[in-house]
Amino acid sequence: MSENAHDTGHESPIKTPKQLITTVALAFLVPILLIVMISQFVASIRSVDMSSEAMSPDAVATRLKPVADLGFAEAGAAAAAGPRSGEDVYKTVCSACHASGAAGAPKFGDQGEWAARIKQGEKALLNSALKGKNAMPPRGGGADLSDLEVERAMIYMANKAGAKFAEPAAPAPEKTAAAAPAAAAAAAPAAAGKVDGKKIYEGTCVACHATGAAGSPKAGDKAAWAPRLKAGMDALYASALKGKNAMPPKGGNTALSDAEVKAAVDYLTGLAK
Repeated sequence: MSENAHDTGHESPIKTPKQLITTVALAFLVPILLIVMISQFVASIRSVDMSSEAMSPDAVATRLKPVADLGFAEAGAAAAAGPRSGEDVYKTVCSACHASGAAGAPKFGDQGEWAARIKQGEKALLNSALKGKNAMPPRGGGADLSDLEVERAMIYMANKAGAKFAEPAAPAPEKTAAAAPAAAAAAAPAAAGKVDGKKIYEGTCVACHATGAAGSPKAGDKAAWAPRLKAGMDALYASALKGKNAMPPKGGNTALSDAEVKAAVDYLTGLAK
């Protein structure tokens, strides 16, 4: 093979100064352009993320709040929402006895049973509801109810039985808002401390268990509680939480937590041992 043929096989693609300059320029420009494009792409992604609602100051602050603070905020919000309606209070507290007429309570909507009571007047009925009467504990067992909520529940039940009482007016907004911090503060010790089963019993369960109304085992009656104790505590807890026979779930007070209901069961069974 000749020398000319050998040199032609290894000939460089850059033959002129112009091609050399172009090649050198591209060697610098292409990497720079790639870096700029990648930087712009990353910056666009970050701008979208930072502009989303998830990265807003309020959202970030909410995620950083301790769980307890969030709980108090919810309690304050509930208080700020205003007093519960008469229907709500009836369903969560009063229905435990008034739905079935347990413990001598006038049955909901029964005009015959309510007639004599309605004749006594609104004030007399409200006084009985607030202070308690016969087997009914003060505030129907709802110790956390305000006077206004008790009055609304009483009027709701009376009107469903034929009364024509006027719905009480709600308090001024500023008073409702001012009650929120107090409600949150009151909730703090309750959440932190041990549940008082006796207090739950006296506030809710006493309506039936004090007298043995509607077939409920009377408090302290060992004979009545004996077969129930044999069934075991888990069975007793389940009955109290889910309801059984004439007893509604949680004794009719659905505002109670599971722990509070179980504490009341512990207290009642302790009296019968």
